[in-house]
Amino acid sequence: MISYPIMVKKTKYAIIVAGGVGSRSGDSLPKQFHNICGHPMLWWTLRAFRNEDEATKLIVVMHPDFIDYWQKTCGDDCAQHSVVAGGATRTLSVAAGLALIPFKEDALVAVHDAARPLVSERVIREGYDMASQWYVGVPAVPVTESIRKGNLRNSTAVDRGEYHIVQTPQVFDNLLLHMAYEEAMQSEGKVFTDDASVVDHFGHPIRLYEGDPRNIKVTYPDDFLIAEFRLSQS
Repeated sequence: MISYPIMVKKTKYAIIVAGGVGSRSGDSLPKQFHNICGHPMLWWTLRAFRNEDEATKLIVVMHPDFIDYWQKTCGDDCAQHSVVAGGATRTLSVAAGLALIPFKEDALVAVHDAARPLVSERVIREGYDMASQWYVGVPAVPVTESIRKGNLRNSTAVDRGEYHIVQTPQVFDNLLLHMAYEEAMQSEGKVFTDDASVVDHFGHPIRLYEGDPRNIKVTYPDDFLIAEFRLSQS
């Protein structure tokens, strides 16, 4: 574990991971480009961060094959952002976005899924606030269903009170995230499903804060209907 001085004010970045191919969404295009209420889903995700703080520097990471398409379709009213080509895995894609942020800059970095356009300003703000004090802020919601551990033939009940469903944005101190990713990139064969796992692997404790059940990850066709309804009310 590394220690840091407490900083009062830091530059805010947000890396929006938009590299998925959307195979489960039923759409011919990756789901981040799916039209919702007249705009691509990614447009709404960027809007959420712009509304929380116009000063936040936005970085979108996407498959190189779709960069030209996005730049032609995002629209003049899209929140200002930079675009960088992602890698073969989520870890490589986040690392590509992180490469645009100076290693030693006194900053906070949020990593967010493009497929979570319903994220609230409160969830975004509290992530940055927690990371400014504790270097890590990860939103999570408690498990409300009964869960079992095992497979279809053999399983055991577990205490759902000990489990949380993790969401994004996950916010980190810039130096911490850079160092954690530097180590992760050297961990051959290790698979990281999110950024908290990368920082946890580095040895830094993960602090959770209250997420939002409405902050769903839009994945299946019915999810688009939910997103359409909620964004039409915003």
